[in-house]
Amino acid sequence: MNPQELKTIMGSGLLSFPLTDFDSNGDFNKKGYVERLEWLAPYGASALFAAGGTGEFFSLTGDEYPGIIQTAVDTCRGVVPIIAGAGGPTRFAIQCAQAAEKAGAHGILLLPHYLTEAGQEGLAAHVEAVCKSVKFGVIVYNRATSRLKPDTLAGLAERNPNLVGFKDGIGDIEAMVAIYQKMGDRFAYLGGLPTAEVYAAAYKAMGTPVYSSAVFNFIPKTAMDFYKAVAADDLPTQHRLLKNFFMPYLELRNRTPGYAVSIVKAGAKIVGHDAGPVRAPLTDLKPAEMEQLKALIDALGPQ
Repeated sequence: MNPQELKTIMGSGLLSFPLTDFDSNGDFNKKGYVERLEWLAPYGASALFAAGGTGEFFSLTGDEYPGIIQTAVDTCRGVVPIIAGAGGPTRFAIQCAQAAEKAGAHGILLLPHYLTEAGQEGLAAHVEAVCKSVKFGVIVYNRATSRLKPDTLAGLAERNPNLVGFKDGIGDIEAMVAIYQKMGDRFAYLGGLPTAEVYAAAYKAMGTPVYSSAVFNFIPKTAMDFYKAVAADDLPTQHRLLKNFFMPYLELRNRTPGYAVSIVKAGAKIVGHDAGPVRAPLTDLKPAEMEQLKALIDALGPQ
């Protein structure tokens, strides 16, 4: 897939981040991961992000990563495109990007480099080094310590034709509008705040109608229903699901840092698709929280 084909896919429908399966010892569970992808692939997501944020990319080793991406590509070939997560230090991000390209992924989502703050010149050098290390498409993720400004993005786009996507995980409306006005249709845009459904209507109004859904991992039918409601400007359906599920879900998610990932693994376990425990430093939901989440899921009906 060339970069422009990846750009088209990014603008064509709901995207999601499958969980990465671990066994009871915390090791990668290939069989469980294959079964997860086979379950999720037919529900209609336009692409799946293997080893993304919800897939605990930040906890994976360099030895594990290529096999996880290869498993995703092999399992979903001909069914749904796979975009690989990549990130961390520049040289590690390049290793991930090249491994994903070798495995046959359709592109990468370049996650933040983590921890150390950097100026625009340094951030640009980081993104450019990754872009130039591969031929397929790159989507940059604005989040945490990686916050690219409009002029920086414009320069990167001019020098790197394979930089075709921008995902926002910050929620700064003024900054997002400035980036969209600066870059126009040069990029495909993706809403990427945790539990993106809550922000979907606002982002659509800004020219970013597509987002990635974490809850797709355990309520895929509801996730697709909500996406279709946003696309159709069906406010009654959006408001009903926000009130009955997403807002109480957020209350649970916000209790502990890191629960944005942990609660998704909890949801998958509740619906019979257990992905195993999260890896430290994340922590799993407590039993009482699991019961609260189960009640929310049960009220949605069959998926």
